[in-house]
Amino acid sequence: MKIGDVARITGLSIKSIRYYHDIKLVSAKRGDNGYREYDDRALENLHFVHQCREMGFSVEECRSLLSLKQNPSRAAGEVKALAKAHLDLIAAKIVRMQALQKQLGALVEQCQGGNQPDCPILNSLSQP
Repeated sequence: MKIGDVARITGLSIKSIRYYHDIKLVSAKRGDNGYREYDDRALENLHFVHQCREMGFSVEECRSLLSLKQNPSRAAGEVKALAKAHLDLIAAKIVRMQALQKQLGALVEQCQGGNQPDCPILNSLSQP
């Protein structure tokens, strides 16, 4: 299957597919014409990586998950540990984002807007 068809089916951009190939996350054979040819396994792996990336996993985490997926003697505990670590990271980011939301919301409330030059938002962002 050609890369354009793979992109359409997986929802990945051609650039992403080439990148995943270049970093050896997925593989494709080169045809006589030099074009990458993707088989069903490569398509499945690309779909898997896309789903992982949509959940926010890093490329290296995707590599680990893909390796575990392809290992029939894997331990589900390894998969769970990786997913749990990522979940904990997401939870920490949510806490930070909520704090930023509260902080920026307070600054927006303090700013009167209008035509005057004084702006608490800029003043706060200028502080070390």
